[in-house]
Amino acid sequence: MTEPLIGISTYLEDPVRWGVWRMPAAVLPVGYHRLVQRAGGLAALLPPGAPAAADAVVARLDGLVISGGPDVDPARYGAERRPETGPPTPERDAWELALIGAALDRGTPLLGICRGLQLLNVALGGTLVQHLPDVVGHGGHSGPPGVFARHGVKPVPGTMLAAALPEEVSVPTFHHQAADRLGTGLVPSAYAEDGTVEAVELPEARGFALAVQWHPEAGDDVRVMSALVGAAAAG
Repeated sequence: MTEPLIGISTYLEDPVRWGVWRMPAAVLPVGYHRLVQRAGGLAALLPPGAPAAADAVVARLDGLVISGGPDVDPARYGAERRPETGPPTPERDAWELALIGAALDRGTPLLGICRGLQLLNVALGGTLVQHLPDVVGHGGHSGPPGVFARHGVKPVPGTMLAAALPEEVSVPTFHHQAADRLGTGLVPSAYAEDGTVEAVELPEARGFALAVQWHPEAGDDVRVMSALVGAAAAG
C-alpha cells in the first residue's frame, strides 16, 4: 500500500540563520515531519501561500496537519485583544484557515495541533480563552519560554480520540490559550484536570477531523498521528 501524503503547514520567520545565511525562511520544527513518518505517512511541508490556492493544495493531499504556533488574532472570533495575547499574524491566520476550510469541504482527514485546534474552533464559529489563569508552575499548560510542560489529559469515551488513545495520558504541552465556546458541530474529546478542553473533533459522519491542544510531535506517543495517517490511507 502506498503511504498517504500528509501535508503540514509551515510558517515564515524573518530572519532565520543557518550556516553563512541569514534571511527569511519557511520553517517547522522537525518533530512534525518525523512524527508523520513514524506513523507511516509521507510528509510534505506546506509553505504559506495565498488563501485562494488552498483548495488546489489540499486536493493533492491525503491528509492535513495544521501545526502549532502563535496566538490567533482575536478579531477572527469577534473579541477585543487582551494584553496577554501575542501579536497578530494575519497572513498565517488567513492561509491556515483556508487550508482548514478546504479540508473540511473535501472531507480530507485533518489533524490540528495546539494552534491548529484553536484555528479549527475559530473556523467553525467558536471562540477562545485568550489567557488561562496563572498558577504556580507556569499555569500547568506551558513551561518557561522554549520549554514544554507536561500534564494529564483524559479522553472522552466513545470519541475518535478515545479510539486512538483510550487511557488517561501525560502529554507535552505549551499553550496559554484554549477553546472557549465550541464551533458548530465540534464536540470535546479530552479534558485536562482543570477542565480545559484538550481535544475537539467533528462527528465521524463528517469524516476525520480531530485537533489536540498538546504537542504530540514533542513526545514519543505516535497514536494520534497514526489515527490521521490511517484515515488518510483509508480515504
